[in-house]
Amino acid sequence: MTGIYIGNGNVIHFTRGAGQEIGTGTVLDRLFLSSSPSNPSDSPCPRCGDQSRADGVISSCLECFLSGGDLYQFQYGISPAIFLAKARGGTCTLARSDPPEDVLHRAEYLLQNGFGGYHISKNNCEDFAIYCKTGLLVFTTISVGRSGQAAAFFAAASTIMSSPLRFMTTGFGGLTAVGCGIYCIGRIVSDIGVRRDVMKIPVERLVAQSGVDDEPEAAKQTSKEE
Repeated sequence: MTGIYIGNGNVIHFTRGAGQEIGTGTVLDRLFLSSSPSNPSDSPCPRCGDQSRADGVISSCLECFLSGGDLYQFQYGISPAIFLAKARGGTCTLARSDPPEDVLHRAEYLLQNGFGGYHISKNNCEDFAIYCKTGLLVFTTISVGRSGQAAAFFAAASTIMSSPLRFMTTGFGGLTAVGCGIYCIGRIVSDIGVRRDVMKIPVERLVAQSGVDDEPEAAKQTSKEE
């Protein structure tokens, strides 16, 4: 799980409540871990309370955020060579981070206003953190996942599904080289730092647009008539 550290031992992050059916409804829900804190309700955190079923953008203490896991720093603005050297997705991006004051403003604004519905492959905790750090969002509806973890998964799936059978005649070594090449290309072209279907969106505009999109149709028609 990925979040924004805001100081004083607190992290703002995007989560889905345990047991809530707001993922993809596919095997991906079991392959990716939920970013929901795992403190049981019978022993809530003295600082955060019971957040085991928390949903949306929340603030947690660092201990609840980690839930017993290790702490890693997500890297921004790295070179393509270093990016490809990190075979595991969800650890870095080519996109550069904005100044800390901009990052904190986005995170705190979304804490109050939300970041939409959680979707394991298109709108997850990594997407939230990357948006807070960069202000970048994918604006096309034709997308199979914006985050590094999702991009790595789909790149790996593409490698398996698209490798022509004829490459097997070159031997295992040739097939492996081709597969690695497809995987690396898939990861790098999916990174938000190089994609062309991204744009920088102010957080106020993002929330305002989400509010309009979430309005009932009748309310939209009433507004037009006024």
